[in-house]
Formats: sequence, structure tokens, C-alpha cells
Amino acid sequence: MEHYLDYAATTPVRPEAAQAALSAMTEGFYNPSSRYAPARQAAQRLEEHRAAVAAALGARPEEIIFTSCGTESDNWAIQAAIRAGRHRGRHIVTTAVEHSAVLEPIRALEREGCSVTWLKPDRSGHIAPEQVAAALREDTVLVSMMLVNNEVGTLLPVAEAARAIRESGCPALLHCDAVQGFLKVPFTAKELGVDLLSISGHKIGAPKGIGALYLRRGLKLSPLMLGGGQESGLRPGTEPTAQIAAFAAAVRAGQATLSQDLTAMAELKEYGLRVLAAALPQLKVISPGDAPHIFAVTLPGYKSEVLVRFLSDRGIYLSSGSACHRGKPSHVFAALGLPKPWLDGALRISLSPRTTRADLDALAEGLAAAREQLFSTLS
Repeated sequence: MEHYLDYAATTPVRPEAAQAALSAMTEGFYNPSSRYAPARQAAQRLEEHRAAVAAALGARPEEIIFTSCGTESDNWAIQAAIRAGRHRGRHIVTTAVEHSAVLEPIRALEREGCSVTWLKPDRSGHIAPEQVAAALREDTVLVSMMLVNNEVGTLLPVAEAARAIRESGCPALLHCDAVQGFLKVPFTAKELGVDLLSISGHKIGAPKGIGALYLRRGLKLSPLMLGGGQESGLRPGTEPTAQIAAFAAAVRAGQATLSQDLTAMAELKEYGLRVLAAALPQLKVISPGDAPHIFAVTLPGYKSEVLVRFLSDRGIYLSSGSACHRGKPSHVFAALGLPKPWLDGALRISLSPRTTRADLDALAEGLAAAREQLFSTLS
């Protein structure tokens, strides 16, 4: 029996999303930019899907631009924001625990001459609102801060950052990577006060290859590409109608059960922490997570990559950090200032409403077996 505990990496496609994609590929396959009747119907359905995603964000349909993924949305938002503010300044504020889709474009901009303030988290992975306020300058043109950390599950003070920007009078735009927060914690773009916000489909039961960028009404940014004028001329190219249909279907399904799903995941997380502590007194909690679906633990003295392989052989699937690291040490765990034995044994557990107590029992049993069978550098 398999026990999947890596939902922060990706999620299975919801049946509703798969059916929507199939219908769009086989029945509604027409190009929305064409002018005959079936194509016009495809264009109308596209706008209905856009409205569904917008509604989940508390946004207007025209504020949603479809992209290929969260990484594209992050890169576009960051680079376009810097271009838009180039006459006012070159200073960026971000955190040391952002996803690599944010860190890497900002590092590239830093090499090109931008000044970057990297906000450091505390031991639990939190950023204080005061850190943001203190970092703002007259030449700050971008603040980029994720909503939910993808490795430790902490909530970052995005709404407080928006307030600090307004009160400081600096011209900064606020971008939020909300990939791990979308349909995992309640929020709207307006409540957060953001100018730009990135989301991804495959984290919520849609296929890989679809995401969106929220672009606050009235904000003018340069296009991602040049071409045929699709997506309000900002992201040209024939729209991936099947992926978009699936994305909207996953959003609708997720919204319909959101309240009970959040409660179920929070209860599962509490159970998981309890059963792990009972089975492994040596296990340490790096962060219990603020979001209901992610928490991080460590088995000091054991190597996380060895633990992941050991558990995989038993049909238990989780990760030692973001899947995007591809085996490299996690910059998030490193930024917390953890002792090396804690870093070595760090594991991320991420849940969904499909997770069961049996999955978490299997994890506890698997880690207990690993402790008995694997070599410990601390023994």
C-alpha cells in the first residue's frame, strides 16, 4: 500500500479537472481567437474559467492572466516590476526563505546591479512585520514575499508588508508567491493588499503546466512576450484551453469543500505530530506550520536523503524539502540556523484532505524502523 505525504510537491489531478480537460480537448478544441461560432463558444468558456479563478481570489476576471506555472508567474512579476520601477530605484526587499522561482530571478537582478535586502527568518521560519518596514527605502521598487512557506508551512506577513509600504510612501510594488497558500489558507488579493500574486494549478488538483498571475487593476506592466495579443496582450500565444478548463474545475471543486478540507487537514497535522512524537522521542519538530497542510520535522543524526529512500522502499513518499531542489540542501532549513544534525535529518510532510491517519501511522512506523536499521552519526 502506498502512503503519499508530498502534496506540497504536487497533487493528483481531480476527476473533475481531468474530465474538464478531456472535454476541452475533444469537444471544445477550437482556437478561441478564431471567429466562427464554435471558436466564439470556446472563447466564452475561456472567460468563464477566468472568472472562476478570479472569484477564488476575490479578484476581477480582467485581473487574471493565465501562465504555464507558478514559476513563470513569479519570474514575470519580478522582472516586470523592476522594469516598471527602473526610473525610481533598483532596491528589492525579499526573504531568505522564498521559493527558488523567486530567489533565482532576484539573484540574477542582484548580479545586474540591483540592491537586495534579504530578510532572515527566526528559528521557526517566521518573518516579523517590523523587518519589512525597516528594510524599505525611497528607492525600493519591489517587495516579494510568499504567503505560505513551501517547506515549513509558516505564514508570512504579506498584508502587514502592504500596510508598511503604504505608510512609508515608497513606490514599491508588492508581489506574493501564493502557490502554497491558494485554497490552503483563506485570503483574497484585496485583503492581502498585493499588486501581483502567483498561483499554480498542479498544487490544487489541476494538471501540471497551468498557473496564473493576478495583476491588480490599473497596474501597467510590460508583456511577458510579444505575439498575437492573447491574455490582454500581456502573455500572447494560443491559450492552453484544456489546462485552463481543468484549472477552473479544480478551483471550483476546491472552493466547494474548502472549509471542511482546511479543518480536516489541520486535524490530520495535529494527529501526525502526536503520533510521530509518541513513536520517536528523538524526533524534533522544526516547525509545526501555520498552514494546515505542511509541517517539518527532523531525526537528528540521520541523513534525510537516506530516510527518504528507506521510506520510499516501504511505499511512503515524502521529501527532504522542496522538490525543486532536486537533492540539493534546502536553503529554507539552512536559513533557520538549525544545528547541522537537525539539517541533516530534516523532512517535510505535506498533507491533503485525501490523507488518512493510516498514512501518518505508516510514516511513524517507517521512521521508527529507520531508526532501528540505519546507522546514526550521533550514536
